[in-house]
Amino acid sequence: MTQAVESVSSIKVGWAVCWSAFWTGFPLKMAVAVLLLAMQIHPWEGAGLATLVIVSIPIDIWALSLTARTYFLERYGLELPGSIGVALWWQGAAIGAVFLPVSYFAVGAAVSVGKKLAASIIGAIKKVFPQFPIAEQITLELLLWSIPTVIVAVVVAMGALQIYGWRIKATVKASGRPTAALLPERVRRWDYARVPGDPGLLFVSFAGMVVLLTIAFWIVLPVTTPHPSEEYKPKATKLAKPMKPEEMLRQTETSLAKAEAVLQTLEHEKRKDKKEVKKPEQKGK
Repeated sequence: MTQAVESVSSIKVGWAVCWSAFWTGFPLKMAVAVLLLAMQIHPWEGAGLATLVIVSIPIDIWALSLTARTYFLERYGLELPGSIGVALWWQGAAIGAVFLPVSYFAVGAAVSVGKKLAASIIGAIKKVFPQFPIAEQITLELLLWSIPTVIVAVVVAMGALQIYGWRIKATVKASGRPTAALLPERVRRWDYARVPGDPGLLFVSFAGMVVLLTIAFWIVLPVTTPHPSEEYKPKATKLAKPMKPEEMLRQTETSLAKAEAVLQTLEHEKRKDKKEVKKPEQKGK
């Protein structure tokens, strides 16, 4: 059976184990992230990110152990020890610590070079076709720098999977033991590894975890109703004093009196201007 494992592509083995382990532990990590958000702690920065990483370590070890044991038992008839998750985790962590900076700089350099190349190509096209439309320019620019960037990212990911798959096969070769069980028996053990033989106990345990997570969520949630953020406090507005009818009538009468006085003044000035205009006409006669 170990010869069958050695003949398989390292990328295929690495992808099979990583993809299954990711989706096995993802729901648990999401529950932790939701609890952190309820505590008003962002799980993608600062203390929230550190907490999520620390909590993810045992989840990843458990997910890798479960995935590797069931995958190699079903596909290749190999039994792996229970501590296989620890070995696979630290090897994956070491490979990730090397490839994450490499991918960051490689993808960043690909984006930078691609954008510069796209700008020069579009500039050359605009010299020949000055009326080159803006929409086509944007589409061409995205294609010119996004496609090389995706290719670089895929190459780096394939390199990481190649090395990790090679390490997985080496670990399995060193610790795996062939089993004499037939395929139906192996499949049954595969099912029992993921779903225990006591469905009632599994249901009660799952329901209890859901209840505990729900209670923890509502306990740490500071406010259960929508409210504006404290960073955007509305400006305090002074309430106008209630107006009495007598005061409103008095103010209205005062305003009318002032308006009447203004009208009388305007009429007086208008008559005065008319008289001044008539006097020069009479002198001319």
